[in-house]
Amino acid sequence: MANDASTVFDLVILGGGSGGYAAALRGAQLGLDVALIEKNKLGGTCLHNGCIPTKALLHAGEIADQAREAEQFGVKAAFEGIDIKGVHKYKDDVIAGLYKGLQGLVASRKVTYIEGEGRLSSPTSVDVGGQRVEGRHVLLATGSVPKSLPGLEIDGNRIISSDHALTLDRVPESAIILGGGVIGVEFASAWKSFGTEVTVIEGLKHLVPVEDENSSKLLERAFRKRGIKFNLGTFFQSAEYTDSGVKVTLADGKTFEAEVLLVAIGRGPVSQGLGYEEQGVAMDRGYVLVDEYMRTNVPTISAVGDLVPTLQLAHVGFAEGILVAERLAGLKTVPIDYDGVPRVTYCHPEVASVGITEAKAKEVYGADKVVALKYNLAGNGKSKILKTAGEIKLVQVKDGAVVGVHMVGDRMGEQVGEAQLIYNWEALPAEVAQLIHAHPTQNEALGEAHLALAGKPLHSHD
Repeated sequence: MANDASTVFDLVILGGGSGGYAAALRGAQLGLDVALIEKNKLGGTCLHNGCIPTKALLHAGEIADQAREAEQFGVKAAFEGIDIKGVHKYKDDVIAGLYKGLQGLVASRKVTYIEGEGRLSSPTSVDVGGQRVEGRHVLLATGSVPKSLPGLEIDGNRIISSDHALTLDRVPESAIILGGGVIGVEFASAWKSFGTEVTVIEGLKHLVPVEDENSSKLLERAFRKRGIKFNLGTFFQSAEYTDSGVKVTLADGKTFEAEVLLVAIGRGPVSQGLGYEEQGVAMDRGYVLVDEYMRTNVPTISAVGDLVPTLQLAHVGFAEGILVAERLAGLKTVPIDYDGVPRVTYCHPEVASVGITEAKAKEVYGADKVVALKYNLAGNGKSKILKTAGEIKLVQVKDGAVVGVHMVGDRMGEQVGEAQLIYNWEALPAEVAQLIHAHPTQNEALGEAHLALAGKPLHSHD
């Protein structure tokens, strides 16, 4: 810990989540003297309350489903139930291993790590634990917390947030999930696999509403098949306790009852009371405003991650943190193309995408300039073996590049890496079509889709 008041770091980072620690690691790698301040645990939301624990729950749910369905593969198995303590131990062991590794990384890079609650005290300093940490530049990376609605109090008992859901000591018999975005449908999927009766309430007209409409409809069809209920197109009005749980009333008067209500309407920035506004940092609805290089209106202050109004994804935070570190180290940096960021919702089946939707493409290029093609996974051998259904949809500018790849099906998140290259390298369908994809793989479905779009389909037909 830096006790010498004369110490001035090259970079002081407030927040040790995805964006903050990525900036610290990359900055130190480039020779910057870095101080990293975190009030909770290094790794932030993603490692401890988000990406990692939720995916562990989803994988446990996948194992439960496989046990139930083993007979269809010729395997004799019996599903005896969920040991929630065992699930939590598995989840916590995954987190602990990654946490230890991350602590080792930060120490090995000679980053000065300071535990405590920091507050921006000047354009070049952060106060923490009675100490002023000075820097030539300050990076704000204080992340986000679960949001609620006016009049809806998250009490951690029957009305819970995703943070509470990750440590729940039981599998609820029934649950209402308010919000059909990524967080909502992932918990709906995991809980259904655990045996919970789930109803998702989404005010917009589709689940995962920011995805291509075709992906949303495919997910809705799959959820119906799994017995996951949902109500779309009507907004929440109120919630109240009943003798045995919670009753939710919608704006149209429709009511739903369940043991618990999970509020999953998104996450809001952590920025209040941290000195940002006092130091002149421009903000909007709690978010810190930045330019394409993550610079705020104060020359010595940058901001990244969930604190800024960009995609709330850990890998976006990584990229933004790296961009800031490289910019401060004097390297040439390129702004992030947020359309080119891969997006995955890890429910069953998975929803993965990169690029823009068909609707957005028509808006940008004109309806007559956009071509869309759907490739059904029924034509893919490995998907047949896995007994997963879904589609890969390609969106192309006519006679030009593929500008959107939208996929629904088990393990589609593992295919989004190639999709990312296709979009970001502005590939033509014919260029992807000439690449040889391994058979039988699900990855092959991407190749088949591009073969079809290039006019030479192999295992597909009109």
